[in-house]
Amino acid sequence: MNRFAPTIGIVGASLAVAGLVAYSLAPDKLWLVSLCEGLALICLIAFFVLHFETVKAFSARRSTRMGANSMLMVALFAGILVIVNILAARHSQQWDFSETLHFTLSPQTLRVLRGLTREVKVTVFSQECNASAYRDLLDSYRSHSDKFRGECVDPERRPGLARQLGVTRTNTAIVESGGQTNRVTTASEAELTGAIIRVSKDEKKRIIFLEGHGERATADQDKGGLSLMKTALEKQGYEVGTLTLLQEPAVPANTAVLVLAGPRRPVTKDEQDRIGRYVAGGGRLLAMVDPGSQADLDGLLAPWGVKTGKGVLVDFQDRLAQSGINFLLIRRFTEHEITQDLTSVVLFPDSRHLALDDGGTGTWSAIPLAQTSPQSRAVMNAQGGAFKLDDKADVKGPLPLAVASTPKQQAAEGRHQPAVVIVGNSSFASNAYLNFPGNTDFLLHALGWLAEERNLISITPKEPAMRPFVPNPAQERTLFYVQVLLLPALTCFWGIMTWRRRRRL
Repeated sequence: MNRFAPTIGIVGASLAVAGLVAYSLAPDKLWLVSLCEGLALICLIAFFVLHFETVKAFSARRSTRMGANSMLMVALFAGILVIVNILAARHSQQWDFSETLHFTLSPQTLRVLRGLTREVKVTVFSQECNASAYRDLLDSYRSHSDKFRGECVDPERRPGLARQLGVTRTNTAIVESGGQTNRVTTASEAELTGAIIRVSKDEKKRIIFLEGHGERATADQDKGGLSLMKTALEKQGYEVGTLTLLQEPAVPANTAVLVLAGPRRPVTKDEQDRIGRYVAGGGRLLAMVDPGSQADLDGLLAPWGVKTGKGVLVDFQDRLAQSGINFLLIRRFTEHEITQDLTSVVLFPDSRHLALDDGGTGTWSAIPLAQTSPQSRAVMNAQGGAFKLDDKADVKGPLPLAVASTPKQQAAEGRHQPAVVIVGNSSFASNAYLNFPGNTDFLLHALGWLAEERNLISITPKEPAMRPFVPNPAQERTLFYVQVLLLPALTCFWGIMTWRRRRRL
């Protein structure tokens, strides 16, 4: 039997390996795995029984005892590391030593994460996942809620998933929960937490577009239509609808935001009264009024401290290259919740300016959101794309072309605070220009503020503290002498002295 012992040992080891391979390839065939492992156990037991004396003599050696002790110490140390890692994973603790607490989530976000009642999944599409700005945010969110799932996907490696979720830009995050989706294009805690709030709610807010006056239509897929805007809003979790006030006695009460998208024909006095009553009752309005419009909305806008200016805006400084002087690139924004996260310029083609006016009451406070450059002006004589400048008649810039207005007095408890945003342009939201990065961000931020989605959380974006050292000429010369001349010379001198000392040994 001793002659067959090595063969039995080899067969036992082979059966053990075969059992593991069978389990990895066919985990459903447990009978085959059990048979292989059972025969392997029998063969190995027989091998050790046949070599009992050899094993006994081997274990009595001093080297064996020392080796066994070493293996035991290694096993104990590995066990301690495993236990420490398990405890650290279940009870993780982080310390943020950055000056602005850049990696610390706000109390509002923590309350949202602790209050999640269902799983929320965030998929970030980025080509450099390890260097993505979303990485630290996802890690922080995961550590505070077991219902939060986050992953980073390279859109070039998984293009099918990107097409399925409608992702066309890198560094885009898709937030999903309960059949609802929302997208975030900025790695901001405020944006990501706001998206989580929207998808974790079953009720969708309604954005209604007014019709009947030649407005841009959400069903129109041509360059002048708003079909892309409708798609973007639906991806943000809103419900989009239309309204004709000539047929309805009032704006529906469940309307989160009413949108006037570039009316060209007159809006009747009765319709303006119904819109005014809707806003006075706590409604939110986005009015986009193009130059040359016959909507005649000054009577509607006057109580909110705004009136439309005449002429067409042109800019000789900030304008789109290889385009007309009426294609304005707006980069001057006033500090406001709508504009605080904007990082790209906004393209406003063929716009009119707005004038701030208390309307004789002074009950509303109007704030300009976007302004033209000092080299701009409102040209009064503009016909057929030709602009005739007149220093006396034209209004010189900078001029506001987007305004947000809210009542100076807070609404009574239990009532919504009304608000309006007026923009002297509607083409920036059309299919032809919406994909301009700044246009999409400005529009979604304005509608999000009006729909009170951004007010659910008041999280100020955190900027990392960065104070670069800018030396004066004397400091530059000192740094040059120390870093370029003195330190290399000292290194060479020390090396030569060390070499000479070793030569003498």
